[in-house]
Amino acid sequence: MLDKVVIANRGEIALRILRACRELGIKTVAVHSTADQSLKHVLLADETVCIGPAASKDSYLNMPAIISAAEVTDSVAIHPGYGFLSENADFAERVEQSGFLFVGPRSETIRLMGDKVSAIKVMKEHGVPCVPGSDGPLPEDPDECFRLAREVGYPVIIKASGGGGGRGMRVVHSEATLLNAINVARAEAIAAFGNGMVYLEKFLEKPRHIEFQVIGDHHGNVVSLGERDCSLQRRRQKIIEEAPAPGITDKQRREMGERVCGACSAVGYRSAGTLEFLYQDGEFYFIEMNTRVQVEHPVTELVTGVDIVKLQLQVAAGEPLPFTQGEVRITGHAIECRINAEDPKTFAPSPGPVRLWHAPGGPGIRVDSHLYSGYNVPPFYDSLVAKVLAHGDTRDTAIARMRNALSEMVVEGIKTNTPLHQEIFNHAAFRQGGLDIHYLERRLGLK
Repeated sequence: MLDKVVIANRGEIALRILRACRELGIKTVAVHSTADQSLKHVLLADETVCIGPAASKDSYLNMPAIISAAEVTDSVAIHPGYGFLSENADFAERVEQSGFLFVGPRSETIRLMGDKVSAIKVMKEHGVPCVPGSDGPLPEDPDECFRLAREVGYPVIIKASGGGGGRGMRVVHSEATLLNAINVARAEAIAAFGNGMVYLEKFLEKPRHIEFQVIGDHHGNVVSLGERDCSLQRRRQKIIEEAPAPGITDKQRREMGERVCGACSAVGYRSAGTLEFLYQDGEFYFIEMNTRVQVEHPVTELVTGVDIVKLQLQVAAGEPLPFTQGEVRITGHAIECRINAEDPKTFAPSPGPVRLWHAPGGPGIRVDSHLYSGYNVPPFYDSLVAKVLAHGDTRDTAIARMRNALSEMVVEGIKTNTPLHQEIFNHAAFRQGGLDIHYLERRLGLK
């Protein structure tokens, strides 16, 4: 097993990684910015290294500083968590070239699957259904762009090849706005990702967002841990996730699991990864792959009993997966609410000191959070401060437990989006399940 691991992240995921390391007897090094010296995992780690000032570009995105921290602490591996450098192929490559293990896929796999155009090509080659589209980057020739859009059929969506989070995306309903949308998407993609390549897909009007969790090892084994429904979103940012996805049959789960595992096996995928799909009218359409652990991984852990972060570390150490596909069992239902430090109505960030933090409890409740009374939420990073999860024998039980948990949770000193979650759980449509990705913005009148 790995002797010492650098945790190259912050917040709840950094604490989650630290706990997995401790369970495996791995020493931990917490790297942190000057604004994060009081983070819970920094206080608990075996060693700490300050890697720069508060700005992410000078700390958590500072590749030389993170690798240097691994060198001076005699660490053997670096776990990037999610966000920041977790899907940066150049970082993974530099970690590998510096003689350390990157807790994630190989750099060439990140490069291949992190680019949406090449990922779609791989999926099509291995029988994974994809959204009808341009089958590659859009050309510079306007006439060819018009031809492709007509062939796919309006409405279409323009997407950045290296993008995510809704940036570099434009929905087009007619030829009159096509070229402008392509130009705007390219400009956004260059600004956000340094890559102006965009492609075109059919725009599905009311799809659900369903993703499949996979994990592979160094020995050619790839296993699916089932699917999650992540359709409750605001501005393409997930708010509530659940597993299994309502309405997905065992047959669909098995068939899609076989297909995604086959594609991942073909590219030699290792570590945890997620394949994201749009689902409409009983059909799945692949859209992208996340080559890292997901924020919402705990809902899968609760219904499978599999510790995904622990497996990441074991796989990085060269160990084979300890179970086969036939041994994976989905038990009950789990739901996760992302608790953000923000105004529940305006969604404006709400940093500041936490005067009181009381985590909810009870049967089936899990809370992943780095909060504690007296902690000061900094204004420099993502607003996620906690993930509250509920697991039950049925979806109705999980919903009832989540409603109890949200009513018990106390966060004083900052605003959170807890009232938004409570409102959603009162929606009859949510309790019924199977909502599309546009439901929340329609229901709340959000733009």
